[in-house]
Amino acid sequence: MKVLLVGESWTVHETHMKGFDIFDVCRHEEHCGDMLANVLRKEGIDVDFMPSHEAQVGFPDTVDKLNAYDAVILSDIGSNTLLLAPDTFYRGVRSPNKLKALVDYAEQGGGVAMIGGYLSFAGIDNKARYAMTPLAKALPVEILSYDDRVECPEGIVPQVKDASHSIFDGVGKDWPFFLGYNKIKAKKEAKELATINEDTFIAVMEFGKGRTLAFASDCAPHWGPKEFVDWQSYQLLFGNMVRWLCGKM
Repeated sequence: MKVLLVGESWTVHETHMKGFDIFDVCRHEEHCGDMLANVLRKEGIDVDFMPSHEAQVGFPDTVDKLNAYDAVILSDIGSNTLLLAPDTFYRGVRSPNKLKALVDYAEQGGGVAMIGGYLSFAGIDNKARYAMTPLAKALPVEILSYDDRVECPEGIVPQVKDASHSIFDGVGKDWPFFLGYNKIKAKKEAKELATINEDTFIAVMEFGKGRTLAFASDCAPHWGPKEFVDWQSYQLLFGNMVRWLCGKM
């Protein structure tokens, strides 16, 4: 199995003020993406990790290029990054619609997943805005067209609805808490495997010859806290989700 993991990176620009003096500091972070990629590698999965800043140019723009992978995972990366190639945004030149290519890829047999976050599904201030893209029809959930974050600083524990599904093979029943999630709703043709606060937490769907999956919360902090990352079933859960996407279970 070979998987493309896209997103889970960011650049931080800070302004430090110390009395009379002021200066800016910048740093790039992608430890969450590296963490998930390494977890999947421990499950025997070959992973190419593409940080957000590389995806605007480097994300595969045709089905043929996407076919190098058995599955593609989008995690905390907004649709604008994938839709607005530099040639299009800066120079007004036509370019392939990468999200349409991703839909065609899934329909022809690929696996596609979206993991939650501030720039997943609708996202903060609807900045991710996937409901308005071709990918909306391929994912197993209905996506809102406004800010879909549900913040749960007190912690909230998901509930498994279909423990017999292969994604939960070997996964413990003692789920840890989460600190928030994207509000999504499983489509009628999808299978809702788990819920959180009566909303969809995990949903899967057969799409054409392929498979798609939605996971409503973060794979890492802050919504997915240390208790989730350190959970004994964390690695197995994500490994199982990828194996299911790739048709291996």
